[in-house]
Amino acid sequence: MFVDTTLRDGHQSLIATRMKTEDMLPALEAFDRMNFHSMEVWGGATFDVAVRFLNEDPWERLKKIRKGLKNTRIQMLLRGQNLVGYRHYADDVVELFIKKVAEYGLDIIRIFDALNDERNLQKAIEESKKHGLHVQGAISYTVSPVHTLEYYLDFARKLVDMGVDSICIKDMAGLLTPKRAYELVKALKEKFSVPVEVHSHCTTGFAPLAYQAAFEAGADFFDTAISPFSMGTSQPAFESMYYAFKGNGKEDFDREALKFLVEHFTKVRARYVEYDVGMKYPDSRIIFSQIPGGMYSNLLKQLKEQRMEHLLDKVLEEVPRVQKDLGYPPLVTPTSQIVGVQAFLNVVYGRYERITNETKNYVKGLYGRPPAPIDPELVKKILGDEKPIDCRPADLLEPELEKAREELGVLVETDEDLLIAVILGEVGKKFLRKRYEEKIGVDFNYLESLSDFTDDMPVYPI
Repeated sequence: MFVDTTLRDGHQSLIATRMKTEDMLPALEAFDRMNFHSMEVWGGATFDVAVRFLNEDPWERLKKIRKGLKNTRIQMLLRGQNLVGYRHYADDVVELFIKKVAEYGLDIIRIFDALNDERNLQKAIEESKKHGLHVQGAISYTVSPVHTLEYYLDFARKLVDMGVDSICIKDMAGLLTPKRAYELVKALKEKFSVPVEVHSHCTTGFAPLAYQAAFEAGADFFDTAISPFSMGTSQPAFESMYYAFKGNGKEDFDREALKFLVEHFTKVRARYVEYDVGMKYPDSRIIFSQIPGGMYSNLLKQLKEQRMEHLLDKVLEEVPRVQKDLGYPPLVTPTSQIVGVQAFLNVVYGRYERITNETKNYVKGLYGRPPAPIDPELVKKILGDEKPIDCRPADLLEPELEKAREELGVLVETDEDLLIAVILGEVGKKFLRKRYEEKIGVDFNYLESLSDFTDDMPVYPI
């Protein structure tokens, strides 16, 4: 009944995804005795953050987690054609990525698209089915005039028609109220035969109540986290939900294992205090700004780094205005970053005085089909007389892998290296270059500095 998110969304939401692999490994044996339906351990922002900030190979993390969880299914979060990055990748990249995660022993792959554009899910679903993975199609949930019950049921029908094995209601910002949870779960269970899972965040305070309503409506699975990495901007606590749903009967998990996990992750979280979102109570502002848990923790940290945390309220107020202008995209990667950064720029420089390339590409249709029409004046300002594309964005992309493999040369030793470089761009290349320098004992930055010398420069004896 329960899917644990501690090693992925739990720390992504509460400590900006900064948990290191070394803090995860000691907990795996205990996790394996908890009898979870599955554990979400990879994907989302963890791939990027491992490389960008932790100097870790995300593939090594997946390998070690799979080895440590001998009796527990593991799953990841995939952003459709965006994979674990921030743009659409060519189909050959999607094919190789899913082939590799299957080889690493992944069991379940939760696939979503920020815009609920089924065209952006098609390739990932096809490849996942081909490699024998359980495919969970996710509905990116939000609240707007266009996101009605009928809208969600129509999208769920598209997921089922594409062959998904289960459906997840992915409520990134904790906007799912008990009433809406009951109605949506009940309708999904009545219309479709696949299992339904509910994923929410406690940011607004709705999540535990929404879970109870979804449970009564017949939901099959619920995302929770071990208590030290629960609540706040994360998921409800496993312990609370377990006893709320199952009462005080015989437990089907190892209580000593749970005790160890609580003690271990209490200590772990304390080590990341500089990244901790520090949310002590629900934030009603999120009901209106709709910012998801992971976005909130990262936005707050970035504002603090720039000494602009005093602008947080204004940015939160601007987010729903930008969201409306852009056709009510659900706020989840990459649209959460697109809307969040544009809202910040609007607050600092004036509305749309500075427009990011990502916002421009979104308006061009390069991220997919918006749920509602984009504000015509904004379209005119960005595109002029140009028309947005009306095809699947990835159809415009040439194959990427062979060209990248040739350009990267000795930096790429494996397919996993190639995927790090292609998905993360310069960040990935820098990571691979540093690793290669350490391997051969050469500092390329020093060698490049020697190129400043020319033949006509005087040479002095030492």
